[in-house]
Amino acid sequence: MDQDNKTTPASAARRGFVKAGALAGGGLLFGFSLFGCEKKPESDRKEPPPEKAVGQAATAASGDAPGLAHDAFIRIDRTGLVTLIIHKVEMGQGTFTSMPMLLAEELGADLSKVRLEQAPANNSLYADPLLGGQVTGGSTSVRGAWKPLREAGAKVRTVLVQAAAKNWNVGENELKVVAGTIRHEGSNRSVHFGEVADAASKLSFPATVKLKDAADFTLIGKSMKRLDSPVKVNGEALFGIDARLPNMGIAAVAASPVLGGKVAFVDEQKAMAVKGVRQVLRIEGAVAVVADNFWSAKQGLLAAAPRFDDGANGKVSLAGIVADMAKVSQGTGAVAKNEGDALKVLDQQGGRRIDAVYELPFLAHATMEPMNCTVDLRADGCDLWVGTQVPALAQGAAAKVAGLPVEKVQVHNFYIGGGFGRRLEVDNVIQAVAFAKLAKGPLKIIWTREEDIQHDMYRPYYYDRLSAKVDDKGMPVAWFHRVTGSSIMARFAPPAVKNGVDPDAVEGAADLQYSIPAVRVEYVRHEPPGLATAFWRGVGPTHNVFVVESFVDELAYLSKTDPVAFRRSLLQKSPRTLAVLNLAAEKAGWGKPLKPVAGRRIGRGVSTQFAFGSYMAQVAEVSVGPDGDVRLHRVVCAVDCGQNINPDTIVAQMEGGIVYGASAALWGEITLDKGKVQQTNFSDYRVMRMNEAPAVEVYLVNSHDEPGGIGEPGTAGIAPALANAVFAATGKRVRKLPIGEQLKKA
Repeated sequence: MDQDNKTTPASAARRGFVKAGALAGGGLLFGFSLFGCEKKPESDRKEPPPEKAVGQAATAASGDAPGLAHDAFIRIDRTGLVTLIIHKVEMGQGTFTSMPMLLAEELGADLSKVRLEQAPANNSLYADPLLGGQVTGGSTSVRGAWKPLREAGAKVRTVLVQAAAKNWNVGENELKVVAGTIRHEGSNRSVHFGEVADAASKLSFPATVKLKDAADFTLIGKSMKRLDSPVKVNGEALFGIDARLPNMGIAAVAASPVLGGKVAFVDEQKAMAVKGVRQVLRIEGAVAVVADNFWSAKQGLLAAAPRFDDGANGKVSLAGIVADMAKVSQGTGAVAKNEGDALKVLDQQGGRRIDAVYELPFLAHATMEPMNCTVDLRADGCDLWVGTQVPALAQGAAAKVAGLPVEKVQVHNFYIGGGFGRRLEVDNVIQAVAFAKLAKGPLKIIWTREEDIQHDMYRPYYYDRLSAKVDDKGMPVAWFHRVTGSSIMARFAPPAVKNGVDPDAVEGAADLQYSIPAVRVEYVRHEPPGLATAFWRGVGPTHNVFVVESFVDELAYLSKTDPVAFRRSLLQKSPRTLAVLNLAAEKAGWGKPLKPVAGRRIGRGVSTQFAFGSYMAQVAEVSVGPDGDVRLHRVVCAVDCGQNINPDTIVAQMEGGIVYGASAALWGEITLDKGKVQQTNFSDYRVMRMNEAPAVEVYLVNSHDEPGGIGEPGTAGIAPALANAVFAATGKRVRKLPIGEQLKKA
């Protein structure tokens, strides 16, 4: 991250809860920190300007953006409207509903009268408590806001009640708060929040508050309609690609097909001859044709026919990358977990040993909204209109390219049409600002689907070596797992990498839930040439859960034990994992015959996992044709993510994550030849079609533990359940993804 935008939880903790303040137009303003509860003088507080609610129809040219000087804010105006400045982004995961629910639960607000404003880019003020930066990712949104937002709501409710009690000269304990109204049943009097907001603004917040018991929740745990659905249905919702500025040019882009390549030739004359084309822009590794509209820009780019010098990566191939990984995976890695002496037990006589190599391919994100960014670059400042998961990082990157102070760059964030980790990166922002320095007026860049897939930052390729031994009773006594792959954390958050171990790369492997006497997990970092790697809807678990659960299935087969029964025997010290396994197995009818599918072999597979703070089990039912065609018919998913906030959202995330993960498991892979990505569009980077989607059943454990994440677990758990089901159907063990390609070769 840019040095000017770095923050740490320790530094952010100094910004705490503050005294209430009055809005210029009347009402209550409450500033708070996501980290601490320390008071701050009122003189430090600046009133934020009026702002349209996130998702309302507004033109990007308005220049409106939240202008907050300190911390996060809750505002209550005289009409009783509650406004929450939200530090997370909405990319379909339901954040813009679940987080207002946390606030409204303790505040006692009417959820329909809570509106949202997107926080401005500021790492110091809007850093996530779990991530230490202004980041939406890692399934952390609800986990990080679970207590701070509830505490904020409770403190605001307290001063509102105090103001009403003082006005009526009654005891605070005589008042009830329901749906934004404060009531005194003894005198049959009531006021809405807005009527006491002015008086409440003169009071001080309590240092501590008692939060509700789960039994008293009125919103949390109940399925609520998505607050962002209406504007998405009626077309008012704005995404980054919708940005419009006066006299804005729209650019189609072609970057070097080989990472690090440079522009060698552009036919500017032919490009300019295309109707509507305004400019041809050229930076070291890419060409942009600017026009009145995207179609003209694309036609101009075709006419320009840019050529590139491939550079040092022009000879890189996937085969070469994998060969290098296979070689380095034979060396000793950094130790992520070491209990007992697994290596010694593996080499001892007796028992049965099994060794395996698992491989997972590079994967693209293929978000439905292609990468885009709109830039208005001036001598005195820069404005960005974009959908990003990291607004402060985007701000810092733009400032560096533009040669401006960070505070001179404003980020106008939008709804995101699919993130999956892709918009944790700012390569599109860097490119857009570089082109904007050459453009005449505001500029919007849009990547085509081909440009997007061939210039993604990919889920790393992983090459894993595993060994295990079972005793004469079929119980595992030793487990060894060496992970070899790229370290995203070393680039994205270097301090997180300790003693050579990338914690993300080993998540789901180093925290093995099964009770095995001797366990050793290692990590070997290997950065592939010719490709940039990045987070992909939960990187480590999306590969480790597949590897671990597939290998556990191999041990069950080696032990001649039913896969569910085998797992149960190893999960006695992991009761929450065991509970979801039992629930999924029960609901799936594990052990009962499957309905035959004419001309096809059928099978059922299972997986369990603990990742992102949540426990999950999945059972997949498949059929396999004579040609190796795999059809996923049904998935049963049991989830314990702690306290459910909005169950409907959890179910939706599981359904979407399962389809996303199944697409990758069945068909997803990025390959290279002569430095160039071979896949171009959904025609050869296949995703599951509607008629291929399975029936998905999701069952939620009724838990009151602190919430876990739900954005990524579904994606991680489906691949092994699917692969194990294929083995049950065919007897063919899949150790390398995608499954479809492996069955074709079998």
